[in-house]
Amino acid sequence: MNFASDNWAGAHPSIAAGLSAHAGGFSTAYGDGALDEAAYQRFNEIFEREVAVFFVATGTAANSLSLTAYNRSGGISFCHRESHVIEDECGAPEYFTGGSRLYAVDGALGKIDPNRLDRAVGRFAPESVHSGRPMAVSITQSTEVGTIYTLNEIARISAIAKHHKLPLHMDGARFANALVALETTPAEMTWKGGVDILSFGGTKNGCWCAEAIVLFDLDRARELAFLRKRAAQLFSKSRFVAAQFEAYFKDELWLDTARHANAMAARLAALIEDSPSARLAWQPQANEVFAVMKKAEAERLHLAGAAFYDWHKLHDFDGHIGEDEALYRFVTSFATTTEEVDRFGQLIAG
Repeated sequence: MNFASDNWAGAHPSIAAGLSAHAGGFSTAYGDGALDEAAYQRFNEIFEREVAVFFVATGTAANSLSLTAYNRSGGISFCHRESHVIEDECGAPEYFTGGSRLYAVDGALGKIDPNRLDRAVGRFAPESVHSGRPMAVSITQSTEVGTIYTLNEIARISAIAKHHKLPLHMDGARFANALVALETTPAEMTWKGGVDILSFGGTKNGCWCAEAIVLFDLDRARELAFLRKRAAQLFSKSRFVAAQFEAYFKDELWLDTARHANAMAARLAALIEDSPSARLAWQPQANEVFAVMKKAEAERLHLAGAAFYDWHKLHDFDGHIGEDEALYRFVTSFATTTEEVDRFGQLIAG
């Protein structure tokens, strides 16, 4: 019963087969091979326009280089207080930009509050050399706590960013999970809503190691190519990332795996909701479920073979967590089965 993280899941068999199929022979290196070009074209089709695609190794690299693409001296990027980019990147965005800052903005359940964002950006006069100047806005879709920005919410944040002449970055480590939950298209959830650059994640959704920066602002593509190289993120044998994306997109595998992960999360949430020993902290919208339970109960579940993490109390969380309780995170993936979800449900049923 592994609900620790979708990063713990292996590779989908189709992804593994794709890697194996392209393991032999020779191909032009550094992203210029036929398979690479086919993958770039597939991204164009998915996003319904020409985009610039840069394969990278990790989500940290994708987020950091995305913000670095818009770097400026004294720059400040605005993100949610509990977003991955500020909480879990070990300062990588600041490192790659050579000293820019991340500014935390509050908002309920992992989503930036637009009014708070507007006030936060407005604090910094672009002409003032003392306080620094706004550089970018970053949102996470789906969020770090399993919630999802609606298309209207994305558009509203984009409008604020554009009012302040700032680019909008989307951390899409769980992009597919949000996409299928909204039942929308990649274009509608990104550039049509005002997103300028996207960290597109495949690793959490069945790939072995496949992340990409998708740039809608094509004027910055040449500069980003140099940034990626200097950051040691240009693969020589990039066909092996392209092979993963080829299999990932084939016959809509990426959407099917995301739908499955979301469905398993909904199933798990329903069992927790019916349990006398745990309660949902809030309703999940993608493939992450958060529950409150007694620490002793969590220990019992761990000993019974369930893997999941304790989580810090959110800044804007208005629910009650007792002294003998804690908040816990459960993550489902393409590899989660109904059997293990139901087995966990039996454990918490009392």
